[in-house]
This record gives sequence, structure tokens and C-alpha cells, in this order.
Amino acid sequence: MYKIVIDSCGELPEDLKQDEHFETVPLELEVDGYRIKDDATFNQLDFLRRVKESLTCPKSSCPSPEQYMASYEGEAEHVYVVTLSGELSGSYNSAVLGKNLYEEEHKDGKQIYVFNSRSASIGETIIGMKVKECEEAGMAFDEIVSSTEAYIKSMNTYFVLETLETLRKNGRLSNLKALIANTLNIKPVMGSTDEGKICQLGQARGMNKALEKMIQSMIARTKNCEDRVLAIAHCNCPERAKAVKEKIEKLVRFKKIIILNTAGVSTMYANDGGVIMAV
Repeated sequence: MYKIVIDSCGELPEDLKQDEHFETVPLELEVDGYRIKDDATFNQLDFLRRVKESLTCPKSSCPSPEQYMASYEGEAEHVYVVTLSGELSGSYNSAVLGKNLYEEEHKDGKQIYVFNSRSASIGETIIGMKVKECEEAGMAFDEIVSSTEAYIKSMNTYFVLETLETLRKNGRLSNLKALIANTLNIKPVMGSTDEGKICQLGQARGMNKALEKMIQSMIARTKNCEDRVLAIAHCNCPERAKAVKEKIEKLVRFKKIIILNTAGVSTMYANDGGVIMAV
């Protein structure tokens, strides 16, 4: 028996939401003092409206160690935890502390491992899918851990933002740069570093050109596409995500391509119209 615990930045497709092996630990969001739990009750359109009307930047808070500790309970002998990049959130450290607390209080021999995704959103999702694949193949716990860690090292995450307002509000982009970018319709193409930080890979004028650049960058950096799962998350723009999928399918063949709408934390980062890819 095994369990895969994923913090709520990792969107799950419907089949995994119904899978008893998966459990989500929610983060919390805050806009102008209004707190929102990132779970099944999350209302994306209401949240986007609140963010747009706010002069301040939305915030998120990671799950407590006690929340993680509670998620490790149960009959599962193997527990795998997948969190937001440790460079972007305290979720990883909280999950590790929860593991330590659990092992201090329980001597049941349960094996627990916490993966730092070095990613976010659907990057976490495909890591969870990898763990499930390994478990279903009958691999040993330590073998699954090493195989999944190698998979994480081979992954890359990409995203293109429709608006730079969130980056401006949280101080990661100056007002002047944001004004120039918005005026000239410049869209940054962003990606992840090996450590799980955010970096800029390029930029283009207009969303379509930026998405094209993101696709080309992804293809250039991805080996053995036919053996890999590509995940695409969109923030309130399903047609845009579908168009990205179709463009990719004309250029290269993947083992599987999935499309998901962003949940709370990813919606906060991507903002309305943003597109994220992980492979």
C-alpha cells in the first residue's frame, strides 16, 4: 500500500483526484486580508477578480508541519510527498519537518520520502504520476526514490504570462519595466533553473510569438520526447492551451500530453491567461 501526497500547487486530473493513492495538502491564499483555502472550494474567477481589483500582491502560506504529519497517517507503508520548489515556498521544509515529527511519534516502520519538485503546478503532477508508475511496476521504495529523483533532474518547467501585474506588485519587476513591457506588448518566456528558481529564457512581442518561443525552447531541451509525458496548465484560457498542444503535436510526438486548469496557487503565479508547461 502506498500514498502520494502533493501540495495544492500541483493540479490533479480527475482520475487522480478519485485515486485513493493520492492526497492533496492545501496551501492558503490571501488577497487584501481575505483568506482562501486552495482546495475543491477554490473559485478561480472570483480569485482573479479580487487580484485584479487589489492594489497589493496576493500572498500564499504553505501547509503547516502538522497538516503534513496528518497526511502521513493511514495504512500506507510507503508515503511519497511532492512539494513546490524549495526555492519558491516553505512547503518543502514544512513537509520534511512533518516527516520528522511523524517518525518521532510513530514507530510503525512507515517509509516516507519528501521530493523537492524544483518545479510547481503540473511539474508536481507529473512527478506524482511517475511515482505511481514506479509503484504499479512493483519497484522497491529506495529504487522508486532514486528513479524519481533522476526524473526530477531531467525535467524542465516553462511559462508565459499574459500580464506582469503580479510580478510588479510583489516587487520582482519595477514599475517602469512593467509599464514598458505592457505598452510594447512584450511577453517574457520564463523557465526553471536546475535548483528550482525562476529564470527568463527570452521574450517576444505578443502572446502568440512568446508561446512559439516557449515551445521551441522546450523541444530543444527535451530528449526522448516519445518516452515522456508533457503537461500543460492554463489559467482561464483553455483554447490557448489547446492551441499550444496542437502546435506541439505537429512538431514532435510525446508519450502523452495532458491539459489542466490551474488551481489556486498556480493561478496566483500565472495570473489570468498564463500558460505553464512541464516535461
